[in-house]
Parts: sequence; structure tokens; C-alpha cells
Amino acid sequence: MKHFLQYTYRYCIAIILFLSAFQAANAQTESDALMIPKNYFCAAGIYTHNSWDQYWEGTLKRENLNMGTVSSNVYAVGGNYGLSNRINLLAMLPFVKSNASAGTLRGEDGLQDINLAVKWMAVREQLGSGLLSFHAILSGVIPVRKYQADFQPLAIGMQTKSIALRGLLNYQVGRLFVAGGGQYIRKDNITIDRDAYYTTEMHYTNQVAMPNATNFLLSAGFRSLKFNAEATLTRYTSLSGFDITRNNMPFPSNKMNATAAGAIFKYMFQNIQGLEFTAGGNYVVAGRNVGQNLSAFGGVYYVFAVKKEKSN
Repeated sequence: MKHFLQYTYRYCIAIILFLSAFQAANAQTESDALMIPKNYFCAAGIYTHNSWDQYWEGTLKRENLNMGTVSSNVYAVGGNYGLSNRINLLAMLPFVKSNASAGTLRGEDGLQDINLAVKWMAVREQLGSGLLSFHAILSGVIPVRKYQADFQPLAIGMQTKSIALRGLLNYQVGRLFVAGGGQYIRKDNITIDRDAYYTTEMHYTNQVAMPNATNFLLSAGFRSLKFNAEATLTRYTSLSGFDITRNNMPFPSNKMNATAAGAIFKYMFQNIQGLEFTAGGNYVVAGRNVGQNLSAFGGVYYVFAVKKEKSN
């Protein structure tokens, strides 16, 4: 049992923020194939820094000297509770502060959206010399305050409620693993502070229909009780929307696509049971109507028993 819990401590929550340049926080709290056991809780604090000075205006890559480098700092707290050994409940809340190094536009700051998820390990079977698992994850995003979404690219979020369903397949042989997942995201309309706007046609309303999206993930790496190294590749794709028009500001319902490569490193402290440190980063290698964002993050996690099991 002690060995099992040490392995759980090592991967208690993995709240890794991939914050793309259009400032829509995509929390990967549910994107690993590991579970926390029943009646255990993992508390986490994460810091992420994002920056870009080039972006894609449609498919045209360019820079904007009037804005310089666009950056953001994200401070997030979250947790993962083991409702059972096969069902986890996850939550995360970020505080975001954005900034532009040039020009007259000032960034925003404040609490963004609460991210909630239910993670179910539907399958866990021995297959050949390795272990195969399949997880189904239902997640949702709810803005916790009224912030200005129609202020791209310095808005701290999109002010939209969303619900998403993800399937995640993982196969591990010894210390090596490979995983892949796909997610569908359904987004609600948002309300902006103007009565008319133009996309590819004129809209005489303050309601903006947000494009639904898909998000695909591939990852592979090394896992042990003490150290983990993982390479990731993510592809976020809007299923509708329109391109930024020439020399114009982005709009919340733009078609925003991003392919990002990243790495995650985790270390569990041996002298403090349950304490883990995570660090890594992501880089947008291709995109459409997004910035070529470089992010770096670090997080501290601590897992502990909320309720001890009765011994026979």
C-alpha cells in the first residue's frame, strides 16, 4: 500500500496550463492517465508566464510594433479529490494579468474562469507486456466575474461558458509510456459591450456566437517513483470562425488554431512525503489568428489523506 501511495504522490494532479496567445486558458488538469486514490486530495499552486511578439493574421505571420511583446502572468490554484479509485474530481481557478510592452493599450488583470472536471478510468487492463488504460473526462469552464472579452489580444479570457468531453488512451511498458487523446469543446455565446460588429458580415446585436473546437494531444515519456519526463504535442482547432482582417484587432469569434510542442518534468521530494514539483513549457509552432506563444510554468503539489480507511 505504501508503494502504491508513493506512486500516486508522484502524479497527483499534473495541473499544467497551456495558455495560447489568444488568452483562452486551456487547463490540462485532466490530460494525464493517472488517478489519485479514494479519499485523497492533491492541492496545487502553479505559475505560468506567456509571451509572443509575432502572430498569425489569418495564415500571414507578422509582427505589430505598436504592441511590441504581448505577455501574461497566470497564477492558479487547484485541486484533485479521489471520490473513488476510478473517479476523480478536479478544479482550477487562475488569476491572469496581461501586458503589452509598446503602445498605449493597457493590459487587464483579475480572476478568469473556474475549470471543473470529472475523470473516470473506464478501462485498466494488462495487454501484452504493458498496461492499457482508457479515461473519459467531462469538463466545464465558467467565468467567475465579468471581464472584457472584446479586448483581444490583451483580454484575460473569452468570457464564455463551455463544456467538453475528452477520451484518453494510455499504454505503459515498464517506465516508458505513450498516450493520445481527443476532446470536443462546446462553447456558449458571449455578450460584448457594443450593439453591432462586423465579421464577414454585419451583425446588429451584442451577442457573439463562439466557435466550437477540438483539442488533440499526443504525449510520450518516462515515469518513475521519483522523476518523470514527458514530451507533448497538442493541436487546438476552431470548427468555425473567421480570420483577422488586415491591420485589425483580433475578435473573440476568430478562427483560432494552434499547434504546440512542449515538455513536462516532475520531481517528487523523498524527504517530504506527498510533495512534488513540476516544471516545463510549450511553444506554438504553427497557428492561425494566434500569437506564436512561448510559455514556461512551474508548480508545487501536495497530496494528503482526507479520510483514512478503516483497517480490518
